[in-house]
Amino acid sequence: MTRRFRRWIFFVAGLGLLAAILPGCVGYKLGSMLPADIKTVYVEPFINQTDEPLIEVEATRAAMSEIQKDGSLKVVRNAEEADSLLKVMLIGYRLSPIAYQADRVTAAEEYKMVMTASVLLIRRDSGAVVVEVPQITGETTFILAGDMTSSKDAALPETAADLGRRIVANLVEAWP
Repeated sequence: MTRRFRRWIFFVAGLGLLAAILPGCVGYKLGSMLPADIKTVYVEPFINQTDEPLIEVEATRAAMSEIQKDGSLKVVRNAEEADSLLKVMLIGYRLSPIAYQADRVTAAEEYKMVMTASVLLIRRDSGAVVVEVPQITGETTFILAGDMTSSKDAALPETAADLGRRIVANLVEAWP
């Protein structure tokens, strides 16, 4: 085989490889998948439909913090300044024992806290739905240290932060 023929074979093989790979990259985009005209968001106080009191306060705070960390949207203080409105409803709160004491199988020592929400991002001007997530969860595990109330209070910020991260991921990574 001549040297020129080998080069031609490598060139044709390279073109074939590019032709096979590039079509898969056509729709890929870095950054936010939100429409370009949505740059600001007003986060409405979360609505708590669970039996657990006051978890909406921590969940709202955590979601706002995660939106600010992400940087794809700017959080504004009032709805009139926003391109979009974030409406979140807390629809579930559950504590499940996941580990028990070795000497007392009826006494749990580790729990899983799960918070479930429904999420809606709408355009402020038209009310059109931009992103809708019917059910999303945030969770964490914690070891019972002292009384249950103190342990739950200590685990709540981590659960709310996880929920906030997942909300933001669903907002900015949503495929139109």
